[in-house]
Amino acid sequence: MRIIIVGCGKIGLALAENLNKEGHEIAVIDTDPDVVRDVTSSMDILGINGNGVIHDVQIEAGVKDADILIATTGSDEINMLCCMIAKEEGNPHTIARIRDPEYDMDVKYIRERLNIGNIINPERMTALEIVRLLNFPSALEIDTFAHGMVDMIKLKLTDASPLCGHMLKELPKVSKVEVLICVIERGGQVIIPDGDTFLLKNDLISIIAKPQDAVSFSRENQLEYARARSVMTVGGGRITYYLAQLLRKRHSRIKLKIIEINEDRAVFLSDEFPEYTVIHGDGSDHRLLVEEGIEAQDAFVALTSIDEENVIMSMLASRLEGVRLITKVNRLQLEDFDDIEIPIGSVVNPKKITSEEVVRYVRSFERSIGSNMESLYMVADNRVEACEFLVKNDERIVDIPLQELHLKKNVIVAAIVRNNTVISPHGSDVMKVNDRVVIITTNSGLHDLRDTLAR
Repeated sequence: MRIIIVGCGKIGLALAENLNKEGHEIAVIDTDPDVVRDVTSSMDILGINGNGVIHDVQIEAGVKDADILIATTGSDEINMLCCMIAKEEGNPHTIARIRDPEYDMDVKYIRERLNIGNIINPERMTALEIVRLLNFPSALEIDTFAHGMVDMIKLKLTDASPLCGHMLKELPKVSKVEVLICVIERGGQVIIPDGDTFLLKNDLISIIAKPQDAVSFSRENQLEYARARSVMTVGGGRITYYLAQLLRKRHSRIKLKIIEINEDRAVFLSDEFPEYTVIHGDGSDHRLLVEEGIEAQDAFVALTSIDEENVIMSMLASRLEGVRLITKVNRLQLEDFDDIEIPIGSVVNPKKITSEEVVRYVRSFERSIGSNMESLYMVADNRVEACEFLVKNDERIVDIPLQELHLKKNVIVAAIVRNNTVISPHGSDVMKVNDRVVIITTNSGLHDLRDTLAR
């Protein structure tokens, strides 16, 4: 497909890289000639130096023949205007990054009145991820399927876990809770396991389960679980704003303390959220964190705009026993700390979260006739895809026992959701029309449930 990306900041560049890998024909527009030159020298894509709002610039980028235009500049208003111009000129599907909380209540109105296909808000999506992690502190990552009925949760096995040393086929003897271990990360390798795969100390395991079963599994196998009741964040930007907003609406019992270095921003947050404590100060000063009671917190969340600062703060906080760590990074190469044992807890990455959402949207649009992809997550450093599909009436898939389906290698049917019931599938189970199915695979580029079949 032909895709135009307006704005090549962190989000735009990540989208260009991922969509280019997917095999799409990409054109980027940016006002900075150096940025355009760097992007086009590293990827086989078209680069246009100019303002994406200008009609002639969009024409030069090929908007008349484009399938999708994605506007990711630093201005919400420019992004909306880019989409409006594109719809008038070439009628591509449009995606706009809109981040300002003032627009958050009007997202539905903006989509309908401006005819924008999809609106993405990286900061709000990141805040949602943080809320999920606070509710399941032993998880390193949490991805959600089927409107919250199924979770994919990454956990780290410790010496204390009774799972260590057992093969997966022995799990029913070890654990009373039925979950599916679908991915194992070990020593930099990614394993799609089978029944004969052993579990070892320090393995990172990804499980598929109902949320309540994931909690029971974690407790039963001594993978520490306790919801956070007190949280300290450093950095008072948009993510923190959305986090405070979500906690106010959904988890009012959680006590939140925000440390913000900019005095005006601290005053603004204090006025917006009087129920929370807002401190004007430098959160990178460890003495301040101690003075403000970091030892008494259940969780510490580093959310400044500087990756290195977030990592250092989390490393310092890791010395405190029992404090749950969540660290925001924006450069993907900073994400995989597990192999080098840097103790920064769970990593949240707005670029990655946004890229997953856009790639899912693009794949679904590419197969717009009969498309059935509902969710998409990249896990294990983007080496594994977790996809949710809606089952449609296809005789090659429907009502055929899973053991008789000719699935591609390294494809697991991890969960089936039918009539609000979650099924942990076995070989004799079948998929039915309107089921939601979670697929785990190392095969990249699935667009449709039919892509899981070997023939």
